[in-house]
Amino acid sequence: MAQEAQQETQSLEPTGAVRDSKAWQHGMEAGLIGGLVMGVLFSLLMPPVIENAIPALVGLSGGIAGWLVHMSISAVFGVVFAGALTQPRLAAVVESLGGGVSLGLAYGVILWIVAAGFVMPLWLSTVGFPAPPPLPNLGLMGLFTHLVFGLVLGGSYHYLH
Repeated sequence: MAQEAQQETQSLEPTGAVRDSKAWQHGMEAGLIGGLVMGVLFSLLMPPVIENAIPALVGLSGGIAGWLVHMSISAVFGVVFAGALTQPRLAAVVESLGGGVSLGLAYGVILWIVAAGFVMPLWLSTVGFPAPPPLPNLGLMGLFTHLVFGLVLGGSYHYLH
């Protein structure tokens, strides 16, 4: 009888595929939460970024387009974060809030260097944006906003997961 109860309990636990799909979903949700906070910072501290530079990445302009593009990119970055956490060592770290926040902060620094520092200036130059940021674009305000994104992403992912 105890074995039957154990088998029933085990059958209610998500399988690897279901667990992984939830991880991706949680990554997207955490990315959107982090993107929302980061977008508010952009709107308050650096309006031209959200109104001009971000929408120009896809040939658009304006604040609403900037928000849509920014939130889409944030969701994708959240899914990439969740993908990295499929590695057992990283998955173990994110089990604690401190671990999730630490991984999120590290990820924010990586995004600041790679995405904001190099990809965005090159991309904006390629699409003919009139005033692309310098290469590399490693300003302290960009670091701050990406650290906030990472902190919120890592903390949100921990709680959602």
